[in-house]
Amino acid sequence: MKFTRKANANWQGTGMEGKGSISTQSTTLDNAQLSFKTRFADGVGTNPEELIAAAHSGCFTMQLSFLLNEAGFTADDLSTEATVTFEDGTITLIHLDLKGKVPSISAEQFAETAAKAKEICPISKLLNTTITLSATLIS
Repeated sequence: MKFTRKANANWQGTGMEGKGSISTQSTTLDNAQLSFKTRFADGVGTNPEELIAAAHSGCFTMQLSFLLNEAGFTADDLSTEATVTFEDGTITLIHLDLKGKVPSISAEQFAETAAKAKEICPISKLLNTTITLSATLIS
């Protein structure tokens, strides 16, 4: 399977005082605000690190669902929070905090499957940073 997806960004002005927007092909993001404050403070809008966290948590969780299905399990619920750490101009760490409710799976099987999903998720393979994982099976 091969496909492409697109997004675009626009910026006007200086890095600190300027403003920008970002849009996605699906229009889920449609001229979403992008600014110095949305990236480095608490402004309203989005930023590249938040978008990476969203992409990584979504990709990882979907990959895990596929792997669980291949092993004969169906999740009642999988929830992953991705935390991106930005330090001195570099993304130094992404931590995936997974909580899952999967009937009939052992904690060991769940952890092993989650670790495999972390390794083979396309977004994980794309990123050049340390990626850690905590996996909690909820009964």
